[in-house]
Amino acid sequence: MTHFNKPLSLLLVGATGAVGRQVLTLALADPRIKQVIAPTRRPLPNHENLYNPIIDFAHLPVDASWWNVDAVICTLGTTIKAAGSQLAFAAVDRDFPIQVATLARAAGATHFALNSSLGANPAGNFYLRTKAEAEAGIRNINYPSFTIVRPSLIDAVREEVRLGEKTGLIVARILRSLVPLHYRPVKAERIAFALLEGVLIEQSGECIIESEQLQN
Repeated sequence: MTHFNKPLSLLLVGATGAVGRQVLTLALADPRIKQVIAPTRRPLPNHENLYNPIIDFAHLPVDASWWNVDAVICTLGTTIKAAGSQLAFAAVDRDFPIQVATLARAAGATHFALNSSLGANPAGNFYLRTKAEAEAGIRNINYPSFTIVRPSLIDAVREEVRLGEKTGLIVARILRSLVPLHYRPVKAERIAFALLEGVLIEQSGECIIESEQLQN
């Protein structure tokens, strides 16, 4: 595996989330990246290497010039409770990522990294099935390089309270030594690093990074 021989342009979707914020911090500090394009619903802090178009993900601007990037990282995600319905959840966690991947690939992007979930499976429950459908949809777009990261519970400070996740993290921390490596919470910083390296390293084909590979 080698690295790009020149700084690349990176499209980051989901920059305001727990993992996305970490990706943004790492990417803006990385000399291998010349510019980060991070479309969001609300403005991000200014940075000389950041372009931050304000958009509505339900109405993506298909003719925007900023789709023309080298690589894409997608950390979009919500919960059914926050979304309000299974349909709304699927739009954020499956439909928007596939739409973003389609538009960026058509504009020339060659590398894509997706933050998915431990246990993503087309035969799983609604949540895991939706995650698997997102993976499959992007896979079918035929990126030359496609990295999938499948973390367990994400250990991070969130803007919104996710009670189930918070409770799970507390229990997992108390019983950490008894929890199999595969199911232990993963730091958001570790997920972000894996996603970023996934698009910066010149590798062909599909690479799946499972949760135990993200443990310290």
